[in-house]
Amino acid sequence: MVNRKLSSRDHQEEQLQRSDWFKPRNRLDVITTTNWLAPVIWEGTFNREALEKFYRKQNITVGLAVFAFDRLIDEYLDLFLQSASKFFMPGHKVIFYIIVDRHLQLPDIKHSPLQSFQILMSGSERWWNHLDLVRMKILGDYIQQHIKDEVDFLFSMTANLIFQNEFGVETLGKSVAQLHFWWYFQNTTDFPYERRAQSTAYIPFELGDFYYAGTIFGGVPLQVLSVVQEYIRNVIWDIENGINSTYEKYLNKYFFLNKPTKLLSPEYCWNPVFRIPRQVWRVKVAEHPTASW
Repeated sequence: MVNRKLSSRDHQEEQLQRSDWFKPRNRLDVITTTNWLAPVIWEGTFNREALEKFYRKQNITVGLAVFAFDRLIDEYLDLFLQSASKFFMPGHKVIFYIIVDRHLQLPDIKHSPLQSFQILMSGSERWWNHLDLVRMKILGDYIQQHIKDEVDFLFSMTANLIFQNEFGVETLGKSVAQLHFWWYFQNTTDFPYERRAQSTAYIPFELGDFYYAGTIFGGVPLQVLSVVQEYIRNVIWDIENGINSTYEKYLNKYFFLNKPTKLLSPEYCWNPVFRIPRQVWRVKVAEHPTASW
């Protein structure tokens, strides 16, 4: 069933020409297209009306998986859900997958009838001292169990985010990566890639495209599953060989080898501690002011 659905979706996407919705010449002050021809989404580069017309005909469902373990539930989850219910894919069917490590009573959220919420328990894992590994393993398990059959597109986000403006259909794609708000504006040679050749996350100094944030990534469910599975394989290999790297560095290695088909500009995940530069016209999502990066 899933393969037929994806095949149909691929066929339908051929009917939506990039020129119908993507206007890169509107933003000559920023990078709008990568050297592998993937669009970089900034305010002013997309025609949301054309995209809405297309995706409403497809009757899509979009999933949003958020993890809230321990203190994240108390500190961040309520505000994340309240803001996401307002700004994440308005007008479309959305399933929020809230993955927690203890019983949770959903806050009183004013939400659309098109939105539904599933509370999923994390279960017992042998890698609890590696929380990012646990998080990805649980996400992979749930994608395979049922998420892949329930949604057309899926995003994974951290709970310490606050939606401030519409995070809409312009973000949808087969494989979606989020540009890091700080490192986008820095020199490539300064990117904090994993530089130890022994690690599976290793990227040599002379290589690299962008530095991606670990706060948001997405795509079609089986593509998200591919990210998850590759991450798990690489992390476990490194752990068993006495190497410790970070979630974000493994994610950057994945997208270096497997180029994303769409990139979200820093407007889609900004840190409010920093002054907003002139290139950022409208912040869609901001990190919580108390979140560290």
